[in-house]
Amino acid sequence: MQVCLGVMNMMNFFLFLFLSIFLLCHPISASNLHKTKQLTLNLVSEPTSSHDTPTRYFEVTKPIELPKTKPCSYHILHHHFGNTYHKPPVLAHYTPPSICQSQNLSKIVLEWKATSKGKQFDRIFGVWLGGVELLRSCTAEPRSTGIVWTVEKDITRYHSLLLNQQNLTLVVYLGNIVDKTYTGIYHVDITFHFYPHNHHERKKFKSLAFGSGFHADLILPISRNLPLNDGLWFQIHNSTDVSLKEFIIPQNAYRAVLEVYISFHENDETWYSNPPNEYLVANNLTDTPGNGPFREVVITLDEMVVGSVWPFTVIYTGGVNPLLWRPISGIGSFDLPSYDIEITPFLGTILDGKIHLFRFSVTNSLNVWFIDANLHLWLDGKSSRTEGKLLNYIDKPLVESLVFEFNGLNGTFLTSVKKSFLSTGWVNSSFGNITTSFVQDFNYYNSMVMTKNGGKQTVNQIIDFNDSVLAKVPSPFRDLVDDTNRKFSLYLDSEEVLEQDNDDTYLSVSNFTLGIDEKKSKSQDYGFSNSILNNLQGGQGRMVVKKDMVVSAVGETQQDYKYTSDEYCYFRKIGSSNYTILYDEVKDSCNKKCH
Repeated sequence: MQVCLGVMNMMNFFLFLFLSIFLLCHPISASNLHKTKQLTLNLVSEPTSSHDTPTRYFEVTKPIELPKTKPCSYHILHHHFGNTYHKPPVLAHYTPPSICQSQNLSKIVLEWKATSKGKQFDRIFGVWLGGVELLRSCTAEPRSTGIVWTVEKDITRYHSLLLNQQNLTLVVYLGNIVDKTYTGIYHVDITFHFYPHNHHERKKFKSLAFGSGFHADLILPISRNLPLNDGLWFQIHNSTDVSLKEFIIPQNAYRAVLEVYISFHENDETWYSNPPNEYLVANNLTDTPGNGPFREVVITLDEMVVGSVWPFTVIYTGGVNPLLWRPISGIGSFDLPSYDIEITPFLGTILDGKIHLFRFSVTNSLNVWFIDANLHLWLDGKSSRTEGKLLNYIDKPLVESLVFEFNGLNGTFLTSVKKSFLSTGWVNSSFGNITTSFVQDFNYYNSMVMTKNGGKQTVNQIIDFNDSVLAKVPSPFRDLVDDTNRKFSLYLDSEEVLEQDNDDTYLSVSNFTLGIDEKKSKSQDYGFSNSILNNLQGGQGRMVVKKDMVVSAVGETQQDYKYTSDEYCYFRKIGSSNYTILYDEVKDSCNKKCH
């Protein structure tokens, strides 16, 4: 028997186990994740459509709130992605449409529309403009009768890039393989839609003087440069690997926000289910990913940490059981989230017109993570140079606790991590002196149980964190307050059972629950805007697998999506089973109970 006790004693061990299970009150199951994530082929005997029409796949999310105006649309790319793996990305020339530039725009929407037919793995792809990433996404897995899926993303925050810069290059990378087995080609169209303001729509002014209510004046790409193969993202292959990018900013910047894009693949695609290395060594498991289940993306500016990301556990369309994601895709899989890091407190250290460095690393990582970023800058049009100074800086080290007990392949593993971060600095511009504070507080809990001689694995995980930005702005401007509280929850329970006298065939049973709870509060011209998101997804699946081919399978998925704000509400309750929608209830009006 192997026993290891960290900071916690045995009493805390059982208390933590109870709290982990109690907090995740929507249990779920999943089979051996490191095996099933590779099973992305279509079924040998796949259900067919009575009309043989393409199936429409989608991710459940609230519709983009659009003005009731006719958009000015710019179709920029039509391409067929076949054998593109480890090949150069597809390029297209972009110049802002003059007719769109001439209008007072309210919204800008990127529309990705794709079709495919045949068999194919799930593939990650990215869309960049001038090196700035606009969209990261996962492809839907096709079927013999064909599929179609559309991703619509609000890209209004990239307003200055899309309308104020000329002769940019659109870059699209989708690494795909087509051969006798993998026959699915992705036929893709990308269109930008520019929506003018309504005459009656509330206009936004720079009354806050700090970037709230309007968009950055300049966006710098913190990504790899062309020409190259694959995408523009940096690749992190292990826990000591560091990717970096040099940059220079204009000397009249008064606010800076780093938007970070993250995705995880190969040996770390299911990092949240990775056991500790002690378990792998004791059981001589040389082909099983390890380093435990905790991951942290760390961002440094020159030699100082400026913030961290503890990412949401996106499950791609081939994960766990592919039929779980047909036609309802996993949360975040068609539009992977990005994460904002407030850099403003550090502006005083980079306003010197010299080259500086952003660095990215991933704690405990295995190969491979794709990471890049966009630096959003607000510029003082009345000044050629601003100045600033970092006033306060607290980067507390991780407080980690690992408690585990195992006997052979059976065991229990509990991981908890805490961290906090604070930066405060001032910037002096034509608006006056602005003092900005950025605070991050993180809490992480993961309980992992291995039973049935390692054939059954249960994972409970919660990532709870707060990001807060406070900017004290001179009168008569309003202070900026931007608070975001998030909880990412995950429950996976998986089991694999070998058929008797048949070592190449097994039954995989899986259940999952995936959730995002988010509360936002932000100052606006007219006061505060508040919003609440509760997005909970669950499912159950069974597969019979023979020689890595899914012989028969069933997948059922349910999702409750609730979004409320001061001005808008959206609710959707939906369920599916093997390509068929069982129920779909939508409500998009508010009442007193919404708030």
